[in-house]
Formats: sequence, C-alpha cells, structure tokens
Amino acid sequence: MSVFCEYYRAADRVAATVQPDRSRVIDDPEYGVAGFDAVETKWVDPQVILGQLVAFIGGVDFSLGLVDAVPLYPSYPDPAPQTDEEWDALPEDSPYLGGAAIYELPVNARDILADADDSSLPAAAERWTKIEEFSSYSSDDREYMVSLVKDLVGLARRAKEHDQLLYCWMFV
Repeated sequence: MSVFCEYYRAADRVAATVQPDRSRVIDDPEYGVAGFDAVETKWVDPQVILGQLVAFIGGVDFSLGLVDAVPLYPSYPDPAPQTDEEWDALPEDSPYLGGAAIYELPVNARDILADADDSSLPAAAERWTKIEEFSSYSSDDREYMVSLVKDLVGLARRAKEHDQLLYCWMFV
C-alpha cells in the first residue's frame, strides 16, 4: 500500500479543504478545482517523517508533537467515530474508511522550514535520508532528497511570505 502526500499552502482551512478528495497539485477545470502551490511526496507523513526533517533543520530534538498536525478532513467539522460501534456503523463510502485526508501543519513547522539556512540544506537532507523510515532509499536518491528538501523549504517560505499555513493532503 502506498501513501501519497502533497504539501501545499492555502489562505485558510476553508480554502485548504475545497474538494478534499481531489489532488492538490492537479488543475481540474472540469470540477472547478485549481491546483495549489504544492510539493508531491511519497511516504512523507507530516508528524513522523516531515517532523524529523523539521527537527534536523531547526536543530531541535525530534518528538511526535513537534509537527502536531491538525486533522481537517475527514474529521472537520465532524469528529471521528469514537467507539467500535460508531466505526462499524459507517457507510461503505465514508471518508474515514480510506481515501484522502487533509492535515494543517502548525506555524512553528512552517517557520522552521522557512527560516532554514540554504547552506545547511544538503546536510539536513543527508541526515534525513538516514532515518529508519527511509531505509529502502539508496545513495542514488541523495540528489532527489536534496531537491525535495529545497522544494519543501521553498514552499514554506512562500507560505510565510503570504501569511498562509502549510497543509498536507494524504491519499492511501
């Protein structure tokens, strides 16, 4: 099973959750959806994998709360089922049973990425490639990882410049 993550910037939660089942990077005029300023990734979830990059760039210890992403979809505005009975009662097409999810990243994660020193990015990418979650990556992927780090930092800078937050659209 693959997890696709698209990090993007938006003005607010309403804008960030428009057509939540649609990719954030693809313009889809048929459905009236414009693509966001976004960075595509695979397997880079906000709290664990991106959280470790934020820790490396920020020079802080990693913890699961460092990038405490807020779930916006499918749990916003309705809360997720709380009991086994509520989960069992969900209809087959419920967004809680698979598909897309949207998370809002905290301001501190955006700012740590946005304020990164460009000269430190290759070293941060090198450390990031060595985390347990990337154990299947080879040394040939180094250039890709440096590029991905630069893209994420650039996105964070544009979000900060426009007083926006970062969001993550995930699809399983």
